[in-house]
Amino acid sequence: MEVLSSRILLRPRDPARSRHFYGDVLGLAVHREFGDPEHPGVVFFLGGGLLEVSGRSSETGDQIASLWLQVRDVAAEHTRLAAAGVPVLQAPTREPWGLIECWIEDPDGIRIVLVQVPEDHPLRRDQR
Repeated sequence: MEVLSSRILLRPRDPARSRHFYGDVLGLAVHREFGDPEHPGVVFFLGGGLLEVSGRSSETGDQIASLWLQVRDVAAEHTRLAAAGVPVLQAPTREPWGLIECWIEDPDGIRIVLVQVPEDHPLRRDQR
């Protein structure tokens, strides 16, 4: 699989607390912000990688961390990985935010989202 970019996705129980911790306490630089200005998703730089803090996890044991892997062709990777017996949680779907996403799971249950950025998506143009 050719990975074009990647990030760790964090769905904290208290998003504001986590944004404060990673941005203000650790002092990580902001790559980009998105979503509701009152409760934004924030992507921080992690040296050669990225950490996205967005959404919220429930107190009932939701998985709060997963991997985000950008690939060139989500459909092809879906076909290849399903044939290899990889658990597919969601087949490739164009999401309301415009990305094409396919969710899989590693042998330990860690969720991995494979993402294709369509040609017309703002991520192709907005490189803040």
